[in-house]
Amino acid sequence: MRHGLHHRKLNRTSEHRKSLIKNLLNSLIKYEQITTTLPKAKVLKPKIDKVITLGKKDTLSNKKNLFSKLQDKINTRKVTNILSKRYLNRKGGYSRIIKAGFRYGDGASLAIIELVDRDVNAKKLNVKKKAKENKSETTPENFKEKKK
Repeated sequence: MRHGLHHRKLNRTSEHRKSLIKNLLNSLIKYEQITTTLPKAKVLKPKIDKVITLGKKDTLSNKKNLFSKLQDKINTRKVTNILSKRYLNRKGGYSRIIKAGFRYGDGASLAIIELVDRDVNAKKLNVKKKAKENKSETTPENFKEKKK
């Protein structure tokens, strides 16, 4: 019998599972669309909806609770300032899960979880910075300077 089994364990310890969910929440708030496995997306959907609902009521205690869940000031500000105003007239259902096939290596079912009415430009954050950093590290001038 399945009595008392309330959540998915995702083959992880409780500490690992909590940090995984926190990191997925932060990534989803930052980029507004992420690709992950289907079970992780199903765990994440009610969490992100609760976080956005918590950010809609602008009180100090809600901001503190939000920060305790996210552990990130930038994402906390984004939820309270941007996302709460975007979903002001919506009563729930702030995210959606779209099945995206299977992963090539191990055949795991993939899903795209995204915020409804998302900002398309948010997906492109930090992409150019990473490309510039990797390019500057691999230039021949840097190798010559390190040898001298």
